Amino acid sequence: MTDNISNDYATYIAGLPRVLAGAAALFRDAEGRVLLVEPNYREGWALPGGTIESDTEETPRQAARRETFEEIGLDVEPGRLLAVDWAHGTARPPIVGYLYDGGVLDEEQFKAIRLQEEELLSWRLVPREELTAHLSGALYGRVLAALDVLLEGSGTVELENGHRVG
Repeated sequence: MTDNISNDYATYIAGLPRVLAGAAALFRDAEGRVLLVEPNYREGWALPGGTIESDTEETPRQAARRETFEEIGLDVEPGRLLAVDWAHGTARPPIVGYLYDGGVLDEEQFKAIRLQEEELLSWRLVPREELTAHLSGALYGRVLAALDVLLEGSGTVELENGHRVG
């Protein structure tokens, strides 16, 4: 009987809809410019971050830290959660994006950046008013909303496709 219940549950779980999850960190310099990275596997720019390895029981916060270390060589404990975004995709399932405060980096930390050459071409600091030229879609909205949260001192913002909900 127990095997039957176990098999039924496994079948139930296998039939559930899929959603991807990613986590990133929002790093800034003393002037408020945002650290962006340029991936080699797609067009455009991104934040340091990536997929949450949920099959290894990794949490969003752990993923943001791991991905930051892997991608830019900085081991920084993420600060508070700034934004959670549900973003639909055309060639993929929806993704839930968690965006954490990476803090303001100092000159020594910027000098210590080492890019993961398998995935990244370059990095740069971009002022808020130029983000639209580097980011698009939900990620652009997510970053702006997170910057607003920091500016306002408000709590975590809920987003859908980069737009505030409620």
